[in-house]
Amino acid sequence: MREFQLIDRLAARLAARRADTQLTIGDDAAVVAPAPGEVLAITTDTLISGRHFPDDTPAFDIGWKAIAVNLSDLAAMGAAPAWLTVALSTPVLDGPWCDDFVDGALAAIGDAPVDIVGGDTTRGPLSITVTAIGMLPAGAALTRAGAVPGDVVAVTGTLGDAAKGLGLWPARGDMADDPDTAFLLRRLARPQWRNGAAVRALAHAGIDVSDGFGADLGHVLAASGVGARIELAALPASEALRRRAATDEERRDLQWRGGDDYELCLTLPAASVDAARARLDCGLTVVGVIESEPGLRVVDAHGRRCPPFESDAAGWDHFGGRGAV
Repeated sequence: MREFQLIDRLAARLAARRADTQLTIGDDAAVVAPAPGEVLAITTDTLISGRHFPDDTPAFDIGWKAIAVNLSDLAAMGAAPAWLTVALSTPVLDGPWCDDFVDGALAAIGDAPVDIVGGDTTRGPLSITVTAIGMLPAGAALTRAGAVPGDVVAVTGTLGDAAKGLGLWPARGDMADDPDTAFLLRRLARPQWRNGAAVRALAHAGIDVSDGFGADLGHVLAASGVGARIELAALPASEALRRRAATDEERRDLQWRGGDDYELCLTLPAASVDAARARLDCGLTVVGVIESEPGLRVVDAHGRRCPPFESDAAGWDHFGGRGAV
């Protein structure tokens, strides 16, 4: 298959859903028309085979994840997603593979009013770069710098599933009939982006949990100039993770450091938690409180400090590994 055959094939499947998409695939650039009073939130992520997903990941799952991780960034800012561009580097233009990739991308979008309006294809090692564009009212963005003392720290969904799924990936064929393994692998391959726009007016700060809860919370604390007290036992865990983790210590480590969760970590007034929970369809768990004293204080179920968790908040560095500076 040649490049322009592929573009024509994809354009036929990616008709615009939005009235404010004026020009989409087929011209040199897309043309979109943001609503008056709205500003744009723009994010870009690159996923590389063998680094961000296993080399033998199915095309459907690659397409899903490439879209979901970008929509999660918009959600963390409280933006409503609107447009995407997708650049694909691949060794071979394989029509069925590309169809599966697009199937996964569209499945990740679901019913959301989001248009894929352009992109690029080139020959090279498998990688995908997605730019996502969302809208929100001027001055209303959630940022990492908005946390204030007295806020509670809350997280959507559950933590640690994807990291456990990655650990199970090499032996997945031997556990094909195990529902817990299937769930954890699905959480790795098909992260669920959350509706951050629904709670934008209720939260003070937000970040998506991609590099591990402890590290990403650390970014919020640093940007906001505050500290936090976190109850380790309060971190939400799926039943599948509880059953598949070898020990409680492994489970807690995966929840704290694992990454690839793409849940939202929010700080908000305690009085707003019930309203925020009602606007989300994924659960919202309070795990701690923002304090004026800088630093991170992590306690166990008995109130005892857990220094190993307090000191590990450097996060992932693509050029140096975890904790690099």
